[in-house]
Amino acid sequence: MNVSIIKIGGNVIDFPEKLDEFLFLFSRLPGKKILVHGGGILASKFGENLGVMPQMVDGRRITDRDTLDIVTMVYAGLINKQIVAKLQSFRQNALGMTGADGNLIRSNKRPVKTIDYGFVGDIQEVNVNLLTYLLEDNIIPVISAITHDKKGQLLNTNADSIASELATALAVKHNVNLYYCFDKSGVLIDEKNENSIVPLINEDIYAELKKEEVIHSGMIPKLDNAFAALHKGVNHVWIGKAENLLLASKGKLSGTTIEKHRYDLY
Repeated sequence: MNVSIIKIGGNVIDFPEKLDEFLFLFSRLPGKKILVHGGGILASKFGENLGVMPQMVDGRRITDRDTLDIVTMVYAGLINKQIVAKLQSFRQNALGMTGADGNLIRSNKRPVKTIDYGFVGDIQEVNVNLLTYLLEDNIIPVISAITHDKKGQLLNTNADSIASELATALAVKHNVNLYYCFDKSGVLIDEKNENSIVPLINEDIYAELKKEEVIHSGMIPKLDNAFAALHKGVNHVWIGKAENLLLASKGKLSGTTIEKHRYDLY
C-alpha cells in the first residue's frame, strides 16, 4: 500500500483562505493519505486571551496544565473539526483523531533534564493496525498534536514528530512518503530570500549547514525528524510550501528533498 503523510502547521491553519486552498489540493492528492496538524499560533492567541502566555524554548512549547487545556481544546477540538468538515465538503471521508482515540499514539511524559517541558509527550508506540484498517477502508485520518500515556494523561506532542513516527511505523510494511508543509519554499540559505532554496539535502550537507549556522532553530527539528524517518524505512521526505504539495507528489522540482548519505541509496 502506498501512503502519503502530510503535516501542516499554523502558517496554513491560521488563515481560512489558505487552509481551504490547501485542503482542496489535499483532496486531489491520489492514494491513501494521512493529515497531521498542529496549530500553535492559534493556541497561543487563545491562551493570551485567557491570560495564559506562551512559553517557548528553541521553538518548542512549555506545556503546563493550563496550556495543556488550551492546546487540547484548540488542536483536538476547533482546528481538527474544522479541517474534517471542510474535507467532507470535498467528498473526502475524513476522521478527526487524537493519539488517545483508538489508542492511536502512546507517549511518555518527557523527563526533566535541563528543561522541564511540562506535559509534553515523547512517542513510544503507534497503533499501526488501526491506521491500516482506516486507510484500507478509504478513511483519511486527520490527527491533531495530542497523544496520551495510557494512564489517563493527555500530552502535547510535536506534530512534526507525530508525522515522522506515523511514517516510520507504516513504512515497515508499506511504501510511505512524508511531506512537511510550512511557510517557506523549502530549506533556505537566507531565511529572508525565498529564492535561496536548497533543493536537496543529505546528512553531509545538513552537517555543513548547521556548522555554518545557516539553518535556523525552527528548521532543525524538522530535518532531524526527516532523517530519522529515512533511516527507519520511509521512502521519501519533502519540505516546502503547502501550495506546492501536488507538484512535489508528482516529482516536480519544488521545495527541498531530504535524502540519506549517497552511499545509503544503493
